Amino acid sequence: MRLMLKPEKDIYSETEASQVLGLSVDRLRLLLNENVFNDGSAQPANLTFRPSDLILLEFWNKTMGDSKVVRMPKRQ
Repeated sequence: MRLMLKPEKDIYSETEASQVLGLSVDRLRLLLNENVFNDGSAQPANLTFRPSDLILLEFWNKTMGDSKVVRMPKRQ
């Protein structure tokens, strides 16, 4: 992913976000399920992302499975 000092857009669709991050849409959804929608709630339709969201998603993607990164417990 390019450094986002001047993002190309203000809002990205799910497909656009996955393309910018170099991920499949399935991988993007997995990251969201593991880190955001982890209380059993379903993902809303038509998700949009801001450039700052993409930075966080990229971090989650790079650190998923890394035992050195402490994860928040799943909500119940």
